[in-house]
Amino acid sequence: MTALVFDFVPVWTLILGVGVFLYVLLDGFDLGVGILYGFAPDRDARNLVMNSIAPIWDGNETWLVLGGLALLAAFPLAFAIILPAVYFPLLIMLLSLIFRGVAFEFRYRDAEHRTFWDHAFSYGSRLGAFAQGVVLGAFIAGFEIDGRHFAGSSVDCFTPFTFLTGVALVFGYALLGAGWLILKTEGPLQDWARRLGRFAFIGVLAAIAVVSLWTPMLQPSIASRWFSWPNVALLSPVPIATAVIAYWEWRSLNDRSEAAPFVGAILLFVMSYLGIAISMWPMIVPYKYTLWEAASSEATQAFLAVGTLFLLPVILMYTAWSYWVFRGKVRADIGYH
Repeated sequence: MTALVFDFVPVWTLILGVGVFLYVLLDGFDLGVGILYGFAPDRDARNLVMNSIAPIWDGNETWLVLGGLALLAAFPLAFAIILPAVYFPLLIMLLSLIFRGVAFEFRYRDAEHRTFWDHAFSYGSRLGAFAQGVVLGAFIAGFEIDGRHFAGSSVDCFTPFTFLTGVALVFGYALLGAGWLILKTEGPLQDWARRLGRFAFIGVLAAIAVVSLWTPMLQPSIASRWFSWPNVALLSPVPIATAVIAYWEWRSLNDRSEAAPFVGAILLFVMSYLGIAISMWPMIVPYKYTLWEAASSEATQAFLAVGTLFLLPVILMYTAWSYWVFRGKVRADIGYH
């Protein structure tokens, strides 16, 4: 009798997918706040904008560590191919996040050079977001592979398409950041966040349209998945739902809703993430290796899953607790000093 073997690949796919999405969502909105920070009208406004993310910004990056380790441990072949392919944008991203964190701390401790640290925080946020978009674009476009190795150049990831996805993610994070500021602020600063949110939304909408049309032209397999019959009918709810959410988001940015702009921005990211997942499934190294082909051994995945399934609830609990403790509007008399 053949023994039944549990397949851990779907489990690790779910862990990796959720980890990456939570990083994009949580660190995305605080990067978005940093992107908008440079447009704040005065120092008091900048203080409030900074205080809106001060208690939670560094904890959001936990999900980046989890996603990277999950890729390394559960899908080592994918890690070995993807990392050298996007080495430079990843390096830019990490240096930007480090510089951004340093600027966050020094802004309060080096008042003499506060303007410098303000610019460092804002431009570090923008460059980090752009670099993440380049990584995403390179992943969608695919890599030059020879056997089980990356065979291209480290600068192959810089193309017109990846620059477009980089700019698109900057607008997307700015929209998330605007939604967060609408939720956390009030009065003139909230009106300012709404104005920038509308501008970011127009950029996001244009980027979604261009990327959605460009991506099928890059890979015939993606075009076939979305536009062949009966897929075109089965998958039509995805663009329809995206259009409905986009309309709701625009309406919420123009009325007095406070939570709706942030929720709408999250839902737009959910639909974009779902669209990418549908396009790529079941590939993890586009368009060469599937999740099962790139996975580590069953024993390795089982061993790692035990610890991860204990650790994940802890991460989720302290993340939820931090957001609960620091709920409500940010005010000038409380915050980070």
